[in-house]
Amino acid sequence: MADETAKRAAKQAQMARQFMEAIPHARDLGMVLTELDAGVATITMPYDERLIGDPDTGVMHGGAVSALMDSCCGAAVMCHPSNPGGTATIDLRIDYMRAATPGQGLSTTATCYHITRSVAFVRATACDEDTGNPVAMATGTFTVEGTR
Repeated sequence: MADETAKRAAKQAQMARQFMEAIPHARDLGMVLTELDAGVATITMPYDERLIGDPDTGVMHGGAVSALMDSCCGAAVMCHPSNPGGTATIDLRIDYMRAATPGQGLSTTATCYHITRSVAFVRATACDEDTGNPVAMATGTFTVEGTR
């Protein structure tokens, strides 16, 4: 039983990694999946001048932050032990707490904390180098494919 669970977890992790690598915008934004384990994912995105939303301040565009958070939440759902397959965003609410610090990359960690037959529930936090002061926080719901 434990061996079967480990094999399933490894398969889910591989599927989530392949999913991230196949998304053109994730690749173009420089997203890197750094952690993936049983419903928890962390993705980093480097600071890039192409992603500046306000040229006067050098602050990263909120759309890039949103894409990072959405992708990380999806990865967390895909590696949750109760998810039998892929996922898609149903709803994602992002609260922007402050502007990201110009010149600093971002890291988002998402946790899939509950799954029903058809919906997964996720929370995420995005931070720059000031990890005690989040840039944004998100809550979302995602589809769950197949049957459990």
